[in-house]
Amino acid sequence: MISYIKGELTEIFDDIITVENHGIGYEIRVPLSLIEMLPAVGNEVKVFTYFQVREDGVALYGFLSRQDLFMFQKLLGVSGIGPKAALGILSALSPDALRLAIFTSDAKAIAKAPGVGAKTAQRVILELKDKIDPNEILSPPEVTQETYPSGMAAVGTAAREAIEALVALGYSTAEASRAVKQVEVVPESTAEEILKKSLRHLF
Repeated sequence: MISYIKGELTEIFDDIITVENHGIGYEIRVPLSLIEMLPAVGNEVKVFTYFQVREDGVALYGFLSRQDLFMFQKLLGVSGIGPKAALGILSALSPDALRLAIFTSDAKAIAKAPGVGAKTAQRVILELKDKIDPNEILSPPEVTQETYPSGMAAVGTAAREAIEALVALGYSTAEASRAVKQVEVVPESTAEEILKKSLRHLF
């Protein structure tokens, strides 16, 4: 198993990059959403990888963080989703945007990925929603498990309801998420309170 490859970024071609390590160039398939975050060719890069072995060949898939690699692996666990489809979804949506789309049940956003229809998008949400940690998406930096060891579930639920309410008002999930992130959320916060405070950041 190849956990990660660290070396010089020598080529970027569409959704394939080459990373050279000790004289060997590793061809790695990456989501298009990752390309803009790469350093310039010639610089060092660390890519966390998923190594796929099939009858018709082998392939490496890469991500800039282990958390994003885990998101790719979660997609592979969805029935009917293979590496190509998973990479397509993460090309249309960044891993963070995908987590938000799953968390807020935004099937339309996921269905924008090439080769992914409405039914597949709904299946992704159905099978992964319980596996998405709301704290990764919604909690502001000062709200941590250590700060509120017993209240994080309430924080996530109230914030999610506030986002859903903003989306119902016509805002995009990205706009709603950004607004909610700017609100100080504590376990005692209600969805209504978060909604009212979030609206101030949208006018």
